[in-house]
Amino acid sequence: MTRLANKIAVITGGASGIGEKIVQRFLEEDATVVVADINVDQVEESENLIPKQLDVTSEEGWEELTKFVTDKFGRIDILVNNAGVSTEVTIDQVDYADWERCNKINGYGTMLGLKYTLPYMTEAKKGSIVNLSSVTALVGMGLNSYTASKGAVRALTKAAAAENGHSGIRINSVYPGVIETPMVAALEESAETLAQINAMTPLGRLGKPEEVANAILFLASDEASFITGAELAIDGGYSAL
Repeated sequence: MTRLANKIAVITGGASGIGEKIVQRFLEEDATVVVADINVDQVEESENLIPKQLDVTSEEGWEELTKFVTDKFGRIDILVNNAGVSTEVTIDQVDYADWERCNKINGYGTMLGLKYTLPYMTEAKKGSIVNLSSVTALVGMGLNSYTASKGAVRALTKAAAAENGHSGIRINSVYPGVIETPMVAALEESAETLAQINAMTPLGRLGKPEEVANAILFLASDEASFITGAELAIDGGYSAL
């Protein structure tokens, strides 16, 4: 049997980047996937893949999405809070607009995913949630809005895992390093920056989206049935230094 057979999964930000690879891996393992993204125009619906437009900062949007999924399938087995934005603004350049954008999408968006999904999982007495934080929440890689927002995801995951474990719900977080996605394409345009990152990474290269997706697949699956509140770094060893 495949690892996610008969599972209903919601993946935010699943239309591109790491999210797209997560969707692919989940489909390969026979999950039914709802791709919740601000832009789903390029996502083709199929028997096991349903695109739904979602602004993760909208309470109304989350309420409508979770009701749609549970009305259609009767449950939500897995939630992957993947949607996010980045910024390279340094601490001396941060303004409120930059701070609000990152923390609203990355932090508040993750919180809303928990708020509107957990009641259905609590009723079912089971469920798995994986939140995407960042290696910047583990090490001192820039004191900026992005770091703060991903630190919020880290803390929120711990608190939610402790609060909801008695209901049979597992909530874990992953911490990608620098991954080859459109979000970091600007870094790849600088040979010097890329060389510096690789030199500081024990494995000596950038990560691949599928490597993050494989780790999330494990945490979402029943293979991780005794794992909750865990922090998994997927960073080539960067945070070990």
